[in-house]
Amino acid sequence: MTSPRPAVDLPSTERRHPATGHLDELSALELLHAFNDADAEVAAAVRAALPSLSILVEQTVAALDAGGSVHYFGAGTSGRLAVLDAAELLPTFNLDPGVFVAHLAGGDKAMRRAIEGSEDSEAAGAAEAHQLDQGDVAIGIAASGTTPYVHGALDAARDRGARTALITSNPAVPAESADIIVVADTGAEVLTGSTRLKAGTATKLLLNSFSTAVMVQRGYVWSNLMVSVVATNHKLRERSVRILAEATETPLETARERLMAADGDLKAALVSELGSVSLERARGALRSASGAVRRALASLPPSDTDSSHD
Repeated sequence: MTSPRPAVDLPSTERRHPATGHLDELSALELLHAFNDADAEVAAAVRAALPSLSILVEQTVAALDAGGSVHYFGAGTSGRLAVLDAAELLPTFNLDPGVFVAHLAGGDKAMRRAIEGSEDSEAAGAAEAHQLDQGDVAIGIAASGTTPYVHGALDAARDRGARTALITSNPAVPAESADIIVVADTGAEVLTGSTRLKAGTATKLLLNSFSTAVMVQRGYVWSNLMVSVVATNHKLRERSVRILAEATETPLETARERLMAADGDLKAALVSELGSVSLERARGALRSASGAVRRALASLPPSDTDSSHD
């Protein structure tokens, strides 16, 4: 089957894939192979977007260090992925609410079902951006790059002095759409227009990398260990014990005892053990270092260390 020639101004994410005109004739395995073949293109598209994403990471770290916040704006799949990313940061990094905020066109109800017309209102996006201020970061997420809700939010955020960025899969997005444009050019979808496929996967990868890189650079990890995790269940409590054991090269039971002595405060236990200081001094160093373990350890002068533990 020959695909019709697309309109000149049609976003690449909306064009028909030239190799999948027979999609509805394939077996289950053939369908899955077609999807997987397309998925294999995503990593390269994301990699090409990393230079722009790195600039966004650096500027976001600076904004957060200065007391700003990050706001995602999206509709449909893009917006839902943004909500997921922001929500996961709280337990993973013990992040305070309000540091990363996701705004979904149509509100909370749109997480579970499509809210008709919610993405078509620039005014709705602008209204969502009213709380932003100079020093904040507004990140629009739109596979096609054309979502009115997103552009309304970015325009309003820019008017309020916020730094703006757009994550998209459309390389034809105008440069003036945002201060930083992050493009993962995933091209036409196997199922025409279904941006929950390649474009959605690219968006998830970009958001994962972006927010995790920001947290790493802000000191929310030590080495490659998730030391800021909130241990809200048995699995996470056991993970905290394993992290402490690995970081301090001590037996699990010893790590468990030290974590209990620190009332479950993994960072305090870690700084106390690695810095050979009391828990009180470890907590003080962490406060001075805004919770960053490596900076807290570096701040401990030799004369300030001791072998006592609370």
